[in-house]
Amino acid sequence: MPSNPLGGRILVTGGAGFIGSALVWALNARGVEDIVVSDILGTDEKWRNLVPLRYADYVEGPALRTRLAQSPGAFGKFSAVFHLGACSATTEGDASYLVDNNTAFTRELAAWALSTGARFVYASSAATYGDGAEGMDDKNPAIERLRPLNMYGYSKHLFDLHARRLGWLDRIVGLKYFNVYGPNEAHKADMRSVVAKAHVQIRETGKLGLFKSYDPKYPDGGQMRDFLYVKDAVEMTLHFAEKGSSASGLYNIGSGEANTWLTLGGAIFGALDLTPSIEFIDMPEALRAKYQYYTKADISKLRATGYDRPVTPLADAVTDYVRNYLVPDKRLGA
Repeated sequence: MPSNPLGGRILVTGGAGFIGSALVWALNARGVEDIVVSDILGTDEKWRNLVPLRYADYVEGPALRTRLAQSPGAFGKFSAVFHLGACSATTEGDASYLVDNNTAFTRELAAWALSTGARFVYASSAATYGDGAEGMDDKNPAIERLRPLNMYGYSKHLFDLHARRLGWLDRIVGLKYFNVYGPNEAHKADMRSVVAKAHVQIRETGKLGLFKSYDPKYPDGGQMRDFLYVKDAVEMTLHFAEKGSSASGLYNIGSGEANTWLTLGGAIFGALDLTPSIEFIDMPEALRAKYQYYTKADISKLRATGYDRPVTPLADAVTDYVRNYLVPDKRLGA
């Protein structure tokens, strides 16, 4: 078995979730199995993401929080902590829950990791950028100017501000994930990517419904997003904890390209060997004021740290996802 390129035991919070389980899968591919996975399994089906994976221990999130508060060494010594656990629902309305779960727990875990010498890499979010009016710059970001459009984004933003205020951003890494899609997101229900939901809709009806545009600068279907395949997302994430990586601060994690929903839709139909049939539907009133019409990650700061892997082209990634995971209903590692 190859040596652990991260140097020791790994903690992955949110490890049964979408990006977290994909990260464990990528660690397994490197021969790493000394992993503690933490999550809140609840009553959905995300436990299925763990079945094909290899790891040393599993602990429920609240138990992890309590035991670390009582005894910082409760789970042993870690070389790296990937804190990907959070409530990621952009429609979640319980602000108190989001502040406790996404902000306060991240503060506690970061302080613990720093006190023990573990490398701390956490999930921030592109949602912190809001409508993009203040740019999506990760090089010299005036993050206090950012205005997230939903409480999820704000809960992430609050920790970014806290980490900067305490000087932690010189020692830890915060990753602003853009629109990540791919295997192991089935449990996310309505928060699944459009690829996951569209594949079902197309196979059932032969058509795909996309939101109409309510901004005259963008035609229907011309709204643009930076879509990132989860396999690329986890390689970028692991880069920040591999031996020799000394980068710190906030980084955009995206493809570096903006594609339209029509382009994405065409790729899904192509992966299913079907002729595109797209209709435009009304966007719910509640979403219109919070809708991002354009996102594109500038990933030059990531590249400057030495990350040189190519990003999987959109059509290739969608084809891999649809044909190898969605149609056969398979998870990573299965």
